[in-house]
Amino acid sequence: MNKPLRHVWLVVGMLFLLLFTSTTYFQVVAQGRLNADGRNARTIYNEFGRHRGPIVVDGTAIASSQESGDTYGYLRTYDPGAMYAPVTGYYSVIYGFSGIERALNDTLSGDADALFYQRISDILSGEQGQGATVELTLDSRAQQVAWDALGDQRGAVVALDPSTGAVLAMVSTPSYDPNLLASHSSSEVQAAWTALNEDPARPLTNRATGGDLYPPGSVFKLVVAASALDSGKYTPETVIPGPGTYQLPNSSSVMNNRAGGDQTPCGPDDSSTLTDALRQSCNTSFALLGQELGEDQLRATAEQFGFGQRMEIPLAVTASTMGTDLDGAQLATTSIGQYETRVTPLQMAMVASAFANDGVVMEPQLVQSVRTSDLSSIAELTPREVGQPLSASNASEMRGMMIETVENGTGSAARIEGAEVGGKTGTAQWGEGRAPHSWFVGYAQMGDREVAVAVLVEEGGYGSRVAAPIAKEVMEAVIWR
Repeated sequence: MNKPLRHVWLVVGMLFLLLFTSTTYFQVVAQGRLNADGRNARTIYNEFGRHRGPIVVDGTAIASSQESGDTYGYLRTYDPGAMYAPVTGYYSVIYGFSGIERALNDTLSGDADALFYQRISDILSGEQGQGATVELTLDSRAQQVAWDALGDQRGAVVALDPSTGAVLAMVSTPSYDPNLLASHSSSEVQAAWTALNEDPARPLTNRATGGDLYPPGSVFKLVVAASALDSGKYTPETVIPGPGTYQLPNSSSVMNNRAGGDQTPCGPDDSSTLTDALRQSCNTSFALLGQELGEDQLRATAEQFGFGQRMEIPLAVTASTMGTDLDGAQLATTSIGQYETRVTPLQMAMVASAFANDGVVMEPQLVQSVRTSDLSSIAELTPREVGQPLSASNASEMRGMMIETVENGTGSAARIEGAEVGGKTGTAQWGEGRAPHSWFVGYAQMGDREVAVAVLVEEGGYGSRVAAPIAKEVMEAVIWR
């Protein structure tokens, strides 16, 4: 072979090598990055050109895919949109996805490993592939009642089945219409996105599971009381001090015994039983009790309730926290749910659920089942324990104290005729010159029906007046069926 011909073959060989290398790189090495690139129109068309599985509540699809008749193929629709939006999230051509749409994207799109045989079956039968159906644990009636009860107020409601951890209601207000973000009109979607992100009320935030955490105020006294019982040093009848005021250790600050600056002591001789202190929500009693227990004991109990744990239900849940390396004054204010104690409403619903479930905290879960297009089940809710912060006998004693709080104390607005209801109100200070957040945390049982609930209303004022009536309506929706 002459020299010029060898040069030609060398050049051709190099070109084939470069072609092979570049093809391998783009098809294998860079595939994931390129598919995830938002500028890749082919990926977008491929994603929206598939029939996405529905999200279902009580047998009715609240998110589904409809043929769109345009280049995208399918349009994601939500009905009712805003009431479920903090859970379902949105599915947008421009801004991606959130909520369940994001957490279970592979399942809904049909790409999950568990759907492999379904995909093969669809190919062999010539049928168009589609994603799996995701059935949520939500109770449509409880969800509607919680949504209506919160109304125009900013806040959140979470209701749980104490024995399984199933989420029966999860409402966050204000909310938004995910249909606006699912539109195939880029200009409409961008306008909606801008308006939602510029809204100071933060409608895109799921207040039930994350965003800015909240000081729990007096509902945290449930954790302190549980810790006291679990220490073995206290019973519901143990007499504890409850002066009208308390000079915080090594501080110029003075704690008043009750909300609004009320300095009335708890009981005669500035003392009362633990039950009465919880019923009256005595600040000084729990500040002193928390210091007696100590930071380590209190933290250990809180962690058994789920504090400090980042969960996925499958929505990501921000971990609830309490301060660290606390001095005497900080521990005192922590014990009444102030200082650096910050929680999600979901976490406080978990606290309530433990008392109704003999001291065991179950992991909250939003998915009841996942089914293929032929209704074959590929996943079912499996209850899982998070921790056991107190024994069954101590949980029973906590229920007794919480019942007393509802029957004869600050939680009377949550009372339900013919049902066992226990709970605790909270009025959480959080900002100078700002109205306090309103809380109610509790449970209800009637026959074999039970529910644990947490209600938060931002700047709602007294929990006994605002949050407790909302909790009553939601609990009734679950147990009166």
